[in-house]
Amino acid sequence: MENHTQDEELKAHLLTSDEHFRSLAEQHAQLKRLIEAIESKSHVTEIDELEEHRLKKLKLQIKDQMNGILCSHKHATVG
Repeated sequence: MENHTQDEELKAHLLTSDEHFRSLAEQHAQLKRLIEAIESKSHVTEIDELEEHRLKKLKLQIKDQMNGILCSHKHATVG
């Protein structure tokens, strides 16, 4: 539990102090909203499904970048 709290504190710090991290977080949130909009449709077309898949891949790539930044900051403060 303590590790999760430290991760959240580091994330909050990076959101206020790191422009690149903040930009990635905003992109991640926007992609999440777009995916939710597709998923909330009453009728999802094949094109919608392809777009949803593309957006989910982009969202995952951005999350990986954010996790990389978090990891590098964790190691910088520990090491």
